Amino acid sequence: MGSLRGLLTTRGKALVGAGVVLLLSGIAFGFVDLIRFGVLGIALPFVAAVLVRTRRTRMRIERHISPDRISVGQVAHVTLTVQNLADRSTPVFLAEERLDYALGDRPRFVVGRIAPNHRRAVEYPVRSHIRGHHPLGPLSVQIPDPFGLANRNAVLEGSTDLVVLPAVHPLSASRQPSSGVGSEGEQARLLALHGEDDMTVREYRDGDDLRRIHWPSTARVGDLMVRQEDRPSQRRAVLLLDPRPSAHGGSGATGSFEWAVTALASIGAHLIDSGYAVHLVCVETVDATRAGDPMGRGEILDVLAVTQPRADTGEDDVLRAAQALTDAGGFVVAVVGPSDPEVTARVASLRQVGTTGLAVVLDAASFGPAPDVDDVGSHVDVLRLAGWRAVPACRGDTISRTWDALTTVTVGAGR
Repeated sequence: MGSLRGLLTTRGKALVGAGVVLLLSGIAFGFVDLIRFGVLGIALPFVAAVLVRTRRTRMRIERHISPDRISVGQVAHVTLTVQNLADRSTPVFLAEERLDYALGDRPRFVVGRIAPNHRRAVEYPVRSHIRGHHPLGPLSVQIPDPFGLANRNAVLEGSTDLVVLPAVHPLSASRQPSSGVGSEGEQARLLALHGEDDMTVREYRDGDDLRRIHWPSTARVGDLMVRQEDRPSQRRAVLLLDPRPSAHGGSGATGSFEWAVTALASIGAHLIDSGYAVHLVCVETVDATRAGDPMGRGEILDVLAVTQPRADTGEDDVLRAAQALTDAGGFVVAVVGPSDPEVTARVASLRQVGTTGLAVVLDAASFGPAPDVDDVGSHVDVLRLAGWRAVPACRGDTISRTWDALTTVTVGAGR
């Protein structure tokens, strides 16, 4: 009886209460008709509850998302198809789709009767301001009796993921020849953003063959320089994402980590469209041993859709993977936070002689609480003194404006 009582609707419970009153009144005043109506009022809701509980419905759910991959802020349309697999028609029922909180309110809709082996489709829109893989489903249904006295809640299992990619902002391709990316002072031997064709030498490292020493460059620079033999046939760019929670400020969609993800998504797409072989170095690609493989635009966006900060020593693995790539040539783009000068110094060492390094140092404190960060200017200075083109980025700075500033800043310039 207790489980049946849980199936009663407000209308059913009210009818039971009214039936109790009529039954007691009939007994008190001796009216047989009141007793009959009272018994009917009590029994009818419980009979409806028994019928709802014993009635079995078999339905199958299919979801089609168009498009199945969207960017932050875009709208996707979900078509939900319900197929009746039972041998009799379904009643009219209320359905509620369970959504990830990031997708907004749960849609609710009334589904009409569905004949055996027939389908009925409903459509609803979803939008997310948070990147990631967001589940759609399962579907909760309320199956009532014809009088609305009782209903049974059921869950139709099955879900589909909606992939929300980071937004990609268009970036300017115009640069000043004298101060754009790749022109580092008057040293024409340094790598231009337009390619790696000018890069022929690098610093000598322990174990290098002495026969590869490039004496003209050694005499000009003052340090031993060796020829770069295994130059890639395609221009290469290495994108580096700082995974340290201590290096970022704020949280959610307005935090500095999300700004960094959006920046790298935009830069990566811009470089791929410009013909570069792009390597993404973050916790996820390092864990999956994919950092050494060039990635397409879709692959980069898919990884950045799910990347998260790493609270352990994730930055150590990331820096080692980036070092292995930059040793082989190509320029590097790093988006880092102003935390731990030793880490910033290791990032600065990634740029090899003859290559270009671009760095965005996030002013993490401007994005929200960031107790572990330092003065952003000191980290910018460290990178600039190491030959990088480095600029700070604050909350409110647009990706495109930061890119323009990054590609026109003078190497070694002070704050």
